[in-house]
Amino acid sequence: MKQQFTVSRPNEVWVSDVTELQFDKSKLYLCVIIDLFARKIIGYRISEKNNTPLLKKAIDSAYKSREPQGPLLFHSDQGANYTSRTIRVLLASLNIKQSFSRPGMPYDNSVCESFFSIFKQEEFYRVKYKTKAELLKGVNSFMTFYNSKRPHSILRYRTPDAFEEDYYRYNKGFRDNEM
Repeated sequence: MKQQFTVSRPNEVWVSDVTELQFDKSKLYLCVIIDLFARKIIGYRISEKNNTPLLKKAIDSAYKSREPQGPLLFHSDQGANYTSRTIRVLLASLNIKQSFSRPGMPYDNSVCESFFSIFKQEEFYRVKYKTKAELLKGVNSFMTFYNSKRPHSILRYRTPDAFEEDYYRYNKGFRDNEM
């Protein structure tokens, strides 16, 4: 990616990462997939294990919600989950090209890191969850808020949903396969 975070259309580049959430003397792992075009969260999952099934479920959810048709790049770090045979085969079967940050070069995944910082500052650290169910509900609510209500300076102070809607309105409904 070489820190090129501006893309021309939705479903051109997806970025992904996993963060650890300390909760009730245990750890949970949040995996997100972000469409780089509008910085929109298009898939996410939480698990008690940071493993390949967590990532696979997040990819499946993103793919089903977006149904991308054109060329798509999936970018991540070189973590074991992302380099696993299961994920490489899955992405290839979906006709998605995989891209990795170079070792020691986390900046290529800074969009995900930035999202995790926002999520933790605006939601996770501010709320005292009593149960895992409350935490999951809080994450779900935040994802909806982030995409539909929270303006982003990089999007000229529009929400990811509004930015993407403007793109499709301007392009008169063209979708990936029509580009």
